[in-house]
Amino acid sequence: MAIERKGYCVNGEWKTSKSDKYMPVTDSSTGEVIAEVPCCTPEEVNDAIASAAAAFPEWSNMSLSKRTQMMFKWRNILVEHLDELTLLCSKELGKNIAEAKGDILKAIEPTEHACSLPTLVQGDASLQVTTGFDTATYRVPLGVIAGIVPFNFPAMIPWGWMVPLAIATGNTVVLKASSATPLTSMRILELFYTEGGFPKGVVNLITCSRNEADILLTDARIKAVTFVGTTSVGKQIYSKAAANGKRVQAQCEAKNHALVLEDADLENATTAIINSTYGCAGMRCMALPVVCVQESIADEFVALLKKKAMAMKVGCAYDPETKLGPVVSESHKNKVCEWIQKGVDEGATLVLDGRNVVVPGFEKGFFVGPTILDNVKPGMSVGDREIFGPVTCIKRVKDFEEGLAIMNANPFANGSVIFTQSGYYAREFEMRTDGGMVGINVGIPVPTAYFPFSGNKDSFFGDLHVLGKDGVRFYTRAKTVTKHWYDEKMIKPVHIDTWEGTVERV
Repeated sequence: MAIERKGYCVNGEWKTSKSDKYMPVTDSSTGEVIAEVPCCTPEEVNDAIASAAAAFPEWSNMSLSKRTQMMFKWRNILVEHLDELTLLCSKELGKNIAEAKGDILKAIEPTEHACSLPTLVQGDASLQVTTGFDTATYRVPLGVIAGIVPFNFPAMIPWGWMVPLAIATGNTVVLKASSATPLTSMRILELFYTEGGFPKGVVNLITCSRNEADILLTDARIKAVTFVGTTSVGKQIYSKAAANGKRVQAQCEAKNHALVLEDADLENATTAIINSTYGCAGMRCMALPVVCVQESIADEFVALLKKKAMAMKVGCAYDPETKLGPVVSESHKNKVCEWIQKGVDEGATLVLDGRNVVVPGFEKGFFVGPTILDNVKPGMSVGDREIFGPVTCIKRVKDFEEGLAIMNANPFANGSVIFTQSGYYAREFEMRTDGGMVGINVGIPVPTAYFPFSGNKDSFFGDLHVLGKDGVRFYTRAKTVTKHWYDEKMIKPVHIDTWEGTVERV
């Protein structure tokens, strides 16, 4: 099979890179290389920035009504291509069909949110703030936005978290797509211009290494950087970009915990945990890889969890019957398997081992089956660090207080969940957990696009989160205007004091 060699997109046109380094994109279910993407040169990264900067004046000056109409049209185009994009996402990443469709739908949802632009960017105004003076605050676009994209959500993150609110509010964008899973994002960008009819240069796309991407953190034309990825890289990006005067939001790693109390509905709790732990093969920052279980029900819980995990069909991502698809690459598979062994070496009990799963007909796919590690103690790295795979760690606790203390001791705080029928403990949990997104009998407490994706602690660096009102504020700045008009009688020299009339005399 011929391997397609992809380009990069600048000013609405796809160009062939001059780079001599190309990076492989694989079908995660077969292990086959299906495309190659360039490690763009510094000059090509600069071209992408220049294109976005050149497009900004005209795009930002377009009326709110016109931009809103274009966003409505764009939303419908994504819906029309839902099945095509779903299959592409499933192949390059390894999500099963339902999960891949969710990835696309989670790009459409923020686009719908952006369609309410005229009210989202409304400012505040008051007449006669002092005698003869009126003041209004407007929200205006920043300029060029850089989006640095991870591999695990090829549609949702670049085309949901980043592009819709950024361009709706009048900014232009340079996306650094993941070199491991760029095809879905590239196809969406093709549609953006060919069917969406957006002005050239509004969104540009490159693939490159960290070295070339570093330009996005220092170039004066870039006004803000939005990033999703590891905490170590997120800290570096936040520090460097902020030091260069840019607004930054960095969504980083997680080690989300659930607390299962003895009064929980175990049947529904285990089903929710199976979904949240093994969905997307655990490759999402809102997975639920650690479960603190009250000791009185721990044996029953683990047995039920194992039974349901073993019933999951592991297979080709785009087989409609598959419940657990492969991880993204061979190197990532090896990394997850190393973590499983590390857990065993640290003293955890291996209840279910997914390292040796083989799918007939797809023997070269990057499969890891559901894995359960029980008796994970405080201090074991397997229970504290992000594995990013289908691995569940069980921490047995005496009661609510011990479970909450263990959860809050973790340096990450993206999400946290409690399973209980007690309103008292649910409220205590809601009030006292460090998790930024909290679930009460909800395994994946990811908010809709109208609310912020609000991670805490080492899961987020910045002041304004993605989506919701935070997202609008991140992509805009306040401009406050004070006005005063002279009537005919006052068109003559007048005394103007230090505060120029903006302070009313008592």
